[in-house]
Amino acid sequence: MAPVVELRGAIPMAVAAGMDIWKAYIIAVIGNMIPVPFIIIFIRSIFKWMRTKSPRLNRLVSRMEAKADSKAATVQKYEKLGLFILVAIPLPGTGAWTGALVAAMMDMRLRTAVPMILLGVMAAGIIVSMIVLGVVSI
Repeated sequence: MAPVVELRGAIPMAVAAGMDIWKAYIIAVIGNMIPVPFIIIFIRSIFKWMRTKSPRLNRLVSRMEAKADSKAATVQKYEKLGLFILVAIPLPGTGAWTGALVAAMMDMRLRTAVPMILLGVMAAGIIVSMIVLGVVSI
């Protein structure tokens, strides 16, 4: 799973390769969720370490934090529902990795953030699957 495409790319690629849509959906959801708790728990420490290594990494961390801050307004306004919405909309710049980053930056607890991110990933997977099957046109 790459942080840019996540399941939005995994499901269409798997189906194009001949995999059953439901198998692709389940694998994509599981694969998308694997890094989430680790991102929430460790990203602040990783960012702190990266900032000390080079000016280039410091700028990268600043950009990632700015991205999280720009998405945080929705989450702050609607709390758990906002996190779900952020993750569920299958567009670039949204998704589980971004949701986990925002949750970490907002100091959300794992037991609050992970279920909302999981529900959002499942919803995004259903939307992408319907598009792949031609049920919904873009």
